[in-house]
Parts: sequence; structure tokens; C-alpha cells
Amino acid sequence: MQLPATATLEHAADLALLLPAAVAEGSGPLQIDASALQSFDTSAIALLLQARRLAQAAGRGFDVTGAPPKLAELARLYGVEELLSLAAPGPAGAA
Repeated sequence: MQLPATATLEHAADLALLLPAAVAEGSGPLQIDASALQSFDTSAIALLLQARRLAQAAGRGFDVTGAPPKLAELARLYGVEELLSLAAPGPAGAA
């Protein structure tokens, strides 16, 4: 599932409605691509936690890729970084 550029409180309910279908489509870990996120708030963290819960309830793993550094910082602030396994992308050109 690709997250959009904006994931704020205003958009959270609509995004949450997409989660059950994303979990139902396929097998293996639920892949959430957060690389497009540009404007987000703590609602994005709540959305990811909900996605994780739904994936686990369906017997699937959960993986977030491309998390912006500020999203990882929010997860750290709320003490859920380990739950979400947020890995911020490395700097461009880093080896």
C-alpha cells in the first residue's frame, strides 16, 4: 500500500477505510510504502498502528519502507518506533 503525500487528521478516516482491502489483497507481510509522505501528523502514526494490528490479525507480517525521518522521529516520541520498525531512507548517494 502506497501512502499519499498527505496523511493528516483530515485524511486519516479515508485512509483507514483502505486498510482492510490492503490487508486482504495478498499474502506475506503487508508492505506500506511511506516514501511519498510530505505532510503528516500523528494521525499517520495511528494509521500505521492500525495497519499493523489488521495485518497481525490476518496472520500477516507488517513492513514500512521509505519512512521520512520526521515520521520516524514522531514514532520515537510516542514510543512506538519498535512496533512500526520504521527505517528512514538513507541519504542520497550514501554507500
